[in-house]
Amino acid sequence: MRRVVAFTIRARPGLPLADLREALNAHGLNIVSCEMFDHTDDRTFVTAFGAMDRAIINPWFMISAFLGALLLTITAALTNLGRDPLPWIAAALGLYVIVVVITLAVNVPLNDALKAAGDPERFADLAAVRERFHEARWAAWNLVRTALSAGAFTSLAWALVVYGRAG
Repeated sequence: MRRVVAFTIRARPGLPLADLREALNAHGLNIVSCEMFDHTDDRTFVTAFGAMDRAIINPWFMISAFLGALLLTITAALTNLGRDPLPWIAAALGLYVIVVVITLAVNVPLNDALKAAGDPERFADLAAVRERFHEARWAAWNLVRTALSAGAFTSLAWALVVYGRAG
C-alpha cells in the first residue's frame, strides 16, 4: 500500500485522480445504458428518467463528476508537460471533450424536452411522450459517450503505466 501511495504522489495526484474519475463516469454512463431502457413500461420510464435527470442536474454532481473529470485531466496534462505520459493524457482529454460536447449537444436537449412535457402523472398518453423523447437516439449517443469515457479511462490508465516505466 505504501508503494501505491508513493507512486500516486510521485505521479502527481491529478493523473490517478483523473483516471479514477473517468472510470466512474464510464461506469455511470454504462449503468444508464443497461438499466434505463430495457423492459420498462412508459410510466416507469418517463417517471424514472425525469427523476434521475432532476437528481443529476445539481451543482455538486456537475462539478464533481461532469466537470471533475475534465478539470482533473487538464490538471494531469499540465503537470506532465514534456513527460512521456502526456500523449496518453492528451488522448484522454480529447475523448472526454467529445463526451462533454455530445452531452451538451444531444443528451441534455433531449432530457430538457422530456422535462418540458410536464408532470408524468398528468400525461394522457405516456407512450407519445416517450416516443417524442427519441429514446433510441438518446441511448445510441449515450453508448458513444460510454465508449469514449472507457477509452479516456484506458488512456489515463496507460499514462500511469508509462509514468511508472519512466520514473
